[in-house]
Amino acid sequence: MSPAAEIWAFRGLTHNLVARELKVKYKRSILGWTWSLINPATTILVYTLVFSIIFRAEIPAAGNGVLQSFSLWLFTALVLWNFFHASMMGGMASLVGAGELRRKVYFPVEIPIIAAMSANVVQTVIELGVLIAIMVVVGNISWTVLLIIPILVLFMIFTLGLALLVAMANVYYRDVGYLVGVVLNFLLYLTPIIYPLTIVPTDYRVLGIRVIDMLEANPLTNFVESARDAIYALEVPPLSSWLEMVGVSVASFVIGWAVFRRSASTVVDDL
Repeated sequence: MSPAAEIWAFRGLTHNLVARELKVKYKRSILGWTWSLINPATTILVYTLVFSIIFRAEIPAAGNGVLQSFSLWLFTALVLWNFFHASMMGGMASLVGAGELRRKVYFPVEIPIIAAMSANVVQTVIELGVLIAIMVVVGNISWTVLLIIPILVLFMIFTLGLALLVAMANVYYRDVGYLVGVVLNFLLYLTPIIYPLTIVPTDYRVLGIRVIDMLEANPLTNFVESARDAIYALEVPPLSSWLEMVGVSVASFVIGWAVFRRSASTVVDDL
């Protein structure tokens, strides 16, 4: 049986793990799933206060030509970032946490990572639903919002490849988990999520490299900007952006899958 067919054969286990993840996420919480909206809302509030009011960052007008909301502009990018951050950290934790169960019952070791990411998809869909509903209310809506579906699918493939890599590395070297946390903190500011690229000086350099070039070379930048094009600016992302998203997604998944499968047969002993 091929690895893909084997994973499909254990889809029932994947479903159960996803259901368990969702049930325990807000267990014994009075507000329950309301926290899934409160947490990003407070984050948006803080960033809006700092960057829109204090630093007065200028952002482009929305697709309707009237709206200019830093909160909605920020929320569009945070939907992707929250998924990426949760999937990277959750993928590592889920693989290590499945060690005891894997020693008792056989199942493909990719399943805990896929299940953890699938649970994050639910959270992302909720946030996207709220964002699009707000866009409808404020009158900034167009058919281009449907483009977020292929953008999100490509982003999930890209994230899964990276999650497979870091999860496997974390099994052998637990320092990887701490290192990834540090890298993600830097990556938040190396991606134009809470600030527009237009405020970055084109001639500013670090170690001889233009900062603007580093930001544009970051794969997350293209996903974030494309999502904003589709939902906030109501524009179709350029062909070059689509080609780049497809390219980095395929490369990330192929490399992550190959490395993970190479160690999958022996990883149980190290979990």
